[in-house]
Amino acid sequence: MDYVKYLILGIIQGITEPLPISSSGHIFLFKNLFNTEMFNTFNFEIISNFGSFLAILFIFRKDIIKLIKDFFGFIFNKDKSKYKSGFMYVIKMIISTIPVGIVGILFNDYLESHFNSLTILAFTFLFTSLMLFIVRNIKGEKRGEDITFKDAIIIGLFEAITIIPGISRSGTVLVACLICHLKREDALKYTFMLYFPVSLGTMLLKAPDLVNTSTTLLLPYLVGMMAALIVTYFSYQWLSNIVKNGKLWHFSIYCLLLALFIFIYFR
Repeated sequence: MDYVKYLILGIIQGITEPLPISSSGHIFLFKNLFNTEMFNTFNFEIISNFGSFLAILFIFRKDIIKLIKDFFGFIFNKDKSKYKSGFMYVIKMIISTIPVGIVGILFNDYLESHFNSLTILAFTFLFTSLMLFIVRNIKGEKRGEDITFKDAIIIGLFEAITIIPGISRSGTVLVACLICHLKREDALKYTFMLYFPVSLGTMLLKAPDLVNTSTTLLLPYLVGMMAALIVTYFSYQWLSNIVKNGKLWHFSIYCLLLALFIFIYFR
């Protein structure tokens, strides 16, 4: 039974992690729809998130390698012009990550303990639906290298909101990038470039909790992690096509219907 349970949760994680619909919100909803006690899976969520992390790392491996080379190339080489664009891109990523880092350190425990009701989850889905609907027709003209410091700050402030459980990180950051008039493809790339420091930081902070994991759960956890890894890869490809075709409003409708379902089913 454990294998089936964690396989299902891994698939849910893999589908929802890249999509602008909140993976944590879906896991929480799934646990409440079935058996909350049975799905006490805090440690598993760390493992499944790592699976998604590896999938997205593989997708953007070339971009990440280039940014690392440009960053250190700018620092250690005399010819700065060759590496400046990549170096500045990393600096703006750091700026965009600072707000969510501060909010996470100061308020994460409080928000997780006080914002964990289904009513709040329904409202967060409504919030995501509204944001995605607002940007449905936006077509930016900026490339990634054209992101300004002001843009980086605005995007970072939007990302800080996602510390609230149930609010989609990818959806919120993607909306912020579009509001800052980035082209859709560049908005998607910047969104997932910011995914790495936030996801890595979260996993490192929660990693000590894995020490108490029962050895009997290691294989079921591995099954779930592999499911999350594989499904995340294909889910991202789907998202990429949707963003390029300007169909984000599909997720707006989905989040709206999901919020209505929660209000009605759990009233």
